[in-house]
Amino acid sequence: MKSISQCLFSYLSGFKNLCVAFSGGVDSTFLLAAAKQAVPGRVLAINVSSFLITKEEISFAREMAAMLDAEFVRIDLGEIKDSLFLSNPVNRCYICKKIIFKEIIREAEKHGITAVADGTNADDKKDFRPGLKAVSELGVISPLAKTGFTKAAIRTASKAMGIITWNKPSSPCLATRIPYGIPITRKALSRIEQAERVLTQNGFSGCRVRYFGDTAKIEVMAPDMERLASRNMREKIVSELKKTGFLYVTLDLEGYESGRLNRAIEKNEPG
Repeated sequence: MKSISQCLFSYLSGFKNLCVAFSGGVDSTFLLAAAKQAVPGRVLAINVSSFLITKEEISFAREMAAMLDAEFVRIDLGEIKDSLFLSNPVNRCYICKKIIFKEIIREAEKHGITAVADGTNADDKKDFRPGLKAVSELGVISPLAKTGFTKAAIRTASKAMGIITWNKPSSPCLATRIPYGIPITRKALSRIEQAERVLTQNGFSGCRVRYFGDTAKIEVMAPDMERLASRNMREKIVSELKKTGFLYVTLDLEGYESGRLNRAIEKNEPG
């Protein structure tokens, strides 16, 4: 029986050329590295930058592509002006993915490549991710999900291949910090980005700052709570976050949890 790695490389080898939607995150970096080895022809990494992505992530994607010696193209969308998306409905990810992947597909076709792949993994299929529907509707393939790669398996395989992103914290777009129904604005996203940078610079990895208007709700890993709550650190973090524009700073006692804001959807589901 083939291993999932063998299945992935066998699957990728069936494409003459391939475009990888590349963010520089754990999943898309592993996929790009695998494609570079398996695809017999051209492999193109297309990165999309926008006001939803931090400056650090935008810079890192280019650096990571260079480390993999991958052909790299960036599309700068700037501020997404779709009014429905900006109203932040429950399916905002669907709207956003449609916008982004249409641009990626268009750019790939300019380079003569019709096959576009994304880094969706097998775990993503179990979560509330309306963007997956948009990806599927546009004919984008998801090799990692198709061959059974979970996030843990991707990290393990990445480490074995010497890819530095194997232990990189997840960094979804900044809009995921804003509860559904609260409008997405450049001001809100900038405040979130600055606030999370403060936490990161103070040694808190894998943290989130959820945006509730004038209130910032901090999520850190459970082992980091005691350090954050210590008097000196607490006063420092509160002071720095207020400088970004927040009036109130709170700590989520449950700690960091991916997809925390999706609880509102589950609560309002019928039955």
